[in-house]
Amino acid sequence: MKKQLIHIKGTKDGLVLRLDDQCSFTELLEELGKKVTDGHLDGKIDVQLHLGKRYCTQEQKDQLTEIVEEQQKLCVKKIQSDVITLEESHKLLETSRSETYVGIVRSGQTIRVTGDILVLGDVNPNGRIEAGGNVHIAGKLKGIVHAGMDGNEQAIVSASHFEPTHILIGNYVEVMTNESQYILENTDQIFAYLGENNVIAYDRIQEIRNIRPNLSTFKGGS
Repeated sequence: MKKQLIHIKGTKDGLVLRLDDQCSFTELLEELGKKVTDGHLDGKIDVQLHLGKRYCTQEQKDQLTEIVEEQQKLCVKKIQSDVITLEESHKLLETSRSETYVGIVRSGQTIRVTGDILVLGDVNPNGRIEAGGNVHIAGKLKGIVHAGMDGNEQAIVSASHFEPTHILIGNYVEVMTNESQYILENTDQIFAYLGENNVIAYDRIQEIRNIRPNLSTFKGGS
């Protein structure tokens, strides 16, 4: 019996096509072409392609997409693989790294890291922290912080005393003014995050685990 190279599953979001990761790429293209032209489809359908442990170049992904979308009612929305490049792996390690800075970040000084950072000290006015991940300040925050500067919109900024001039998360910025009632009433032990409608919001540090449950992989706490 010939091995089935394409498995198709319907979901509420469309079709998921799981592609065999052992056969040759040529065989896969041929089989995919046959599969997507089988049957009758009503309306436009979104498609996700799962490559398993097969690594595809961008050119190969474009070939897969082109074959699927030759069936006019199918639209490839996502291509997922369990394999990443060495470069992507290095970048992932860099962004997951956590660093500690001990001291005061003075006016005009900028501290920049690729992952998370813990500052054991104050950030003075016009002092600046830039991080690819989260920023935690165990002191007074009175300067500028940019968390998730590579576009990580899940990043947060926390501080023991929260009185910054600017907060940036991902591509969104908040210029702090006296109009923020929450900040006026709560300057200690709070954190900033990107909330609904991409608006920077604030809450007590105790709420981090509810608002960002995947912030840490450390098990435990209550």
